[in-house]
Amino acid sequence: MENPITVEVTRGQLVESRHRGMAVVVDGDGRMVFSAGDVDAAVFPRSACKAMQALPLIETGAADAYGFGNRELALACSSHSGEAEHVATASAMLKAAGRDLQTLECGAHWSFDQATLINQARSLDRPTALHNNCSGKHAGFVCACCHAGDDPAGYSGYDHPLQQQIRATMESLTGATLGPDNCGTDGCSIPTYAVSLKGLAFGFAKMATGRGLESIRARAARRLIDACMAEPFYVAGTRRFCTRLMQVAPGRIFAKTGAEGVFCAVLPEKGLSFAVKCEDGTTRAAETMIAALLARHFDRDSAEQQALKAMANHTMKNWNGIEVGTVRVTDAMFG
Repeated sequence: MENPITVEVTRGQLVESRHRGMAVVVDGDGRMVFSAGDVDAAVFPRSACKAMQALPLIETGAADAYGFGNRELALACSSHSGEAEHVATASAMLKAAGRDLQTLECGAHWSFDQATLINQARSLDRPTALHNNCSGKHAGFVCACCHAGDDPAGYSGYDHPLQQQIRATMESLTGATLGPDNCGTDGCSIPTYAVSLKGLAFGFAKMATGRGLESIRARAARRLIDACMAEPFYVAGTRRFCTRLMQVAPGRIFAKTGAEGVFCAVLPEKGLSFAVKCEDGTTRAAETMIAALLARHFDRDSAEQQALKAMANHTMKNWNGIEVGTVRVTDAMFG
């Protein structure tokens, strides 16, 4: 099945680039409200599924034992920009468990955000694992291990008890069977599993509605989603698309990006979950697709809908501020 062109980029009067993709909207019962492209195809969610991977932090009791609030829980679900607040919070999470950055197995990198990178280059000789965009997730992993009495050493490995727990959690949420055949290694060194885009969306719909989940998981899932919506800066950072989406409608949108053109979102009050994948892995196309889908589910001509439409269809400017083209969704995104 050939996926449709979902996003076009224009320059002048011509289309300069086209992006093919898949998109799906699912409710808490698993019914598809909308789909475009091959939504049964397996995709690696990458960082888009971090809220699923963070469930053991709450379910083991670690979050409560260490006194974590919304900021820590949001950071555990984050792909942050390595800003000072992100680094400090990840460090504090490790300290609560009696650990430090040496326990982290995510590796170190400079910030992907240009302004943050410039500040880091001015103040640091080199980045540490705390600056890694996944350090909040990994700090949560370490805390879950320590509270459960498991040695955190090797926690990123496929056979570690924590990764076994995460694998079982994701199977329960997505309905997929996960194992070596559909497993890869993520950028932060933990296992990442290919699941259908529809299954990924259904997993988030379950988290948002609690349908089909045991009470402890339903409460943990909603707590994570609520924490992210309450602290969107700690999910991503200044000017980041996830943060901006959630700020459009505070407490009403959960959104999380993943590498290689994946994006997931939830509207808890409507019980709807959204997942998109840009076939060529381009982030700008995934952002455009998710904003367009979300806009359809807000009141016509409301401030929220207008803001989301502006994020989905927008002009491009060059370094002199001259408008040179547009990024826009196609009719394929409207069914």
